[in-house]
Amino acid sequence: MRRTEAQIKAELMAEAQAAIEELVSWERQAGTPDLTTLEDKVLAIRQRLGQRLLEVLIEDQEARQPVAAPRCATCGAAMRYKGQKGTTLESRLGGITIDRGYYYCADCESGLFPPE
Repeated sequence: MRRTEAQIKAELMAEAQAAIEELVSWERQAGTPDLTTLEDKVLAIRQRLGQRLLEVLIEDQEARQPVAAPRCATCGAAMRYKGQKGTTLESRLGGITIDRGYYYCADCESGLFPPE
């Protein structure tokens, strides 16, 4: 079931706030870091935050669990829904881990994580 826009915003704002709090806390403890050290820390936090924002948006897509069972691309048989499973995808933001519907074809013994 899709979340409301307000629920998504609240989750994303919490992620952003945690990242900002981490950065400010680190800066206070780091003393007087040079520009390269500051850049490295900001880039690392930006990378993690970007990955998390993408995960939240992808997990909310209705397409991650189609209403009708998809057909197997190999044999055409109806695939069976096996529940939510985690998978790691490589994106332009780096590796992201999401939970989404997993389907299995008993005839071909193949699996599907929509959307592909």
